[in-house]
Amino acid sequence: MPTLEELRQTKIKKFERFKNNGINPYSAEIRRDFEIKKIIDKFWFWRLTKKVFYLAGRIKTQRIHGKAAFFDLEDASGKIQCFISPADLSDKKSYDEFITNYDIGDFVEVKGSVFKTKKGEKTLRISEIRIIVKSLLPLPEKWHGLQDVEERYRKRYLDLLMNGKVKEKFLKRSVIIKELRNFFDERGFVEFETPMLQTIPGGATARPFETHLNALNLDLYLRIAPELYLKRLLVAGFEKVYEIGRNFRNEGMDAHHNPEFTMLEAYIAYKDSDYLKKFIGNLFEYIVKKVNNGNLVIEYQNNKIDFNGRWKEKKYDDLVKEFGDFDLAKKKLIQPTFVNNFPADILPLSKTLQKSHLEADAFQVFAGGLELVKAFTEQNDPLEQRRRFEDQEQLRAGGEEEAQRLDEDFLEALEYGMPPAAGFGLGIDRLAMLLTNSHSAREIILFPTMKPKE
Repeated sequence: MPTLEELRQTKIKKFERFKNNGINPYSAEIRRDFEIKKIIDKFWFWRLTKKVFYLAGRIKTQRIHGKAAFFDLEDASGKIQCFISPADLSDKKSYDEFITNYDIGDFVEVKGSVFKTKKGEKTLRISEIRIIVKSLLPLPEKWHGLQDVEERYRKRYLDLLMNGKVKEKFLKRSVIIKELRNFFDERGFVEFETPMLQTIPGGATARPFETHLNALNLDLYLRIAPELYLKRLLVAGFEKVYEIGRNFRNEGMDAHHNPEFTMLEAYIAYKDSDYLKKFIGNLFEYIVKKVNNGNLVIEYQNNKIDFNGRWKEKKYDDLVKEFGDFDLAKKKLIQPTFVNNFPADILPLSKTLQKSHLEADAFQVFAGGLELVKAFTEQNDPLEQRRRFEDQEQLRAGGEEEAQRLDEDFLEALEYGMPPAAGFGLGIDRLAMLLTNSHSAREIILFPTMKPKE
């Protein structure tokens, strides 16, 4: 079997033959009347009218039978079988050129009309063909170079090109984000963008990435959360705000964590955590129905998860007592579950419960063993918030790098008055994992962070 470089050199020779024959194999002038899906969807009309049109796309298969050949032409909308023979071509030399110089992976412009083969396959009969992009590397199925899972992530463009199921996952992820926006927009929320470069990383207990702005000789951090800026907007008079965007945390990597990830955060004035439980239940019902054909039961890692009806409720301490460790308990929470009564000191931006100031007025949502949501009634007492920040600073002084940093500007904003509010963060990567039945976040992050190859 020839090596990848030998195959590449063969394709370069074909590229050079095109150039020597006065053909530009990377033409910017393209004739294209329709996407392929439109031809397939209205096939009987095109066949009846015998209309001739131009299509463009990539050759995905190639079957040569002497004086005739078939190949599949594919664009983003779909694919169609094409038939090419010297008898149908306006330029008879085009067939020999196709046999000699065209490969699977090349992009072509074709002209033709549709017919059905004896086997009943919808087919385009080609009268003209022209190279528009000559591929210089063979697609993976020809050189077996995409068997390694790590290579799939490194060369995601090939993974998407060759694997329809992978492509469907990312299309579904796009639908999830679109429908999240629809849900919030329809309920009067306003989407804002807050800084990703911050002078003080805040809004979560996490270790940040550090950088430096030369123009101002200023140390900056990639944001770990947009929370403190979205809360400033509550001070400014907005009552329903949200943001979908990237966060960055300089921490470990595993099936559920990537240093760069996508979150939705939302804040609602004059509401509390009890309201959020109903709100989040409605949100999940809406999203699951939208991406699961109206069905509220999904399958995830061999479990059927039902988002219909009342969710389970568990207490943090009870789970720790039952399983000995909360991280072990999380994996057992398969059906949608609210986990309540977290220790207040691990959620320094939340209010505490009236009946117990040692517990946060907060909850988390789990399903499929995944932590999906963290939510709480927001702390809006500036003096109490300062005390909680100062406690965190002591932890930092003791070596806990992930502790919250004291943010004087945010505290000043609180002193102008922030209305009572509730807020939550939803991990979009994990939600996409759940709704596409993916075992790892890297399966639904297009270009996950990877260790460089040696």
